[in-house]
Amino acid sequence: MAVLVTGGAGYIGSHTVLELLDAGEKPVVLDDLSTGFKWAVPEGAPLVVGDDGDEDLVTETIARYDVDAIIHFAAKIVVPESVADPLGYYLNNTAKARTLIATAVGCDVKRFIFSSTAAVYGDPDHLPVTEDEPLNPVSPYGRSKLMVEWMLEDTARAHDFAYVALRYFNVAGADPQGRSGQSTPNATHLIKVAAQAALGKRPKMQVFGTDYPTPDGTCVRDYIQVTDLARAHIDALNYLRDGGGSLVANCGYARGFSVLEAIEAVKRISGVDFPVEYAPRRPGDPAAIVASNERARNILGWKPEHDDLDEIVRQALDWEKKLAERT
Repeated sequence: MAVLVTGGAGYIGSHTVLELLDAGEKPVVLDDLSTGFKWAVPEGAPLVVGDDGDEDLVTETIARYDVDAIIHFAAKIVVPESVADPLGYYLNNTAKARTLIATAVGCDVKRFIFSSTAAVYGDPDHLPVTEDEPLNPVSPYGRSKLMVEWMLEDTARAHDFAYVALRYFNVAGADPQGRSGQSTPNATHLIKVAAQAALGKRPKMQVFGTDYPTPDGTCVRDYIQVTDLARAHIDALNYLRDGGGSLVANCGYARGFSVLEAIEAVKRISGVDFPVEYAPRRPGDPAAIVASNERARNILGWKPEHDDLDEIVRQALDWEKKLAERT
């Protein structure tokens, strides 16, 4: 049996495909390559170029490769862009997911793992935030993901269908073996941007907002290393195959770093004091959000191995150097 990975040519998707292959699984990648890269799909994983909202293509792919589970990454992910283009986000993230879920049900695929986000919490009242925190997304991006969670919940009630929705916190770093990393040139991930600035790929970087109610006035985030996150998907797949019921789980390390702390780590490890420009707050950014990860650890059996900001920064810098060699 195969695992269909939508968005498997992207950042988190490509790392998850690597972990699936390492675990002896048979991943099949479906990606339109709008933000992913053909070269990021590991050897041994077939690539189907197309849209996850194309019902006929998904049906054909499920039948051709004997797919018994879907891991759904494909989505737009930039919060400020979602504020400017909400309908684009509801199309890509919500409407297409509805088609994919319906196709899974129609093709008798009973297991579904969804790439959700901490943005569903908005600006939470309690930290670390548990999965039972009220859901109050403050951006169309967060709302587009929450709508998919609702669709999955209702679908699981109506059909022989189980899912795990993993709510990601801030993903960073790269594969420890150097096989993949964040490769999008205009990515908005903080550590990626800082690494680019340190290596001269950007003339400077910006900090958006210095007046948040946090210790240094900048946003606080829980940075999770991408391979640890990818392995959470393998744990979720095994959980569902063992008969586990539908579940929502946070993926983070239960501790946060401010924007300035993350930038200082990049400066210290790179040895480069690159320029930092201060700008107004961006719409849709909560002040602080840190995960409670007890559910992922206790129910899915997730055991993170790379919970170290310096290690994450080194991986990001090493990957940027490798990308420079490709061009």
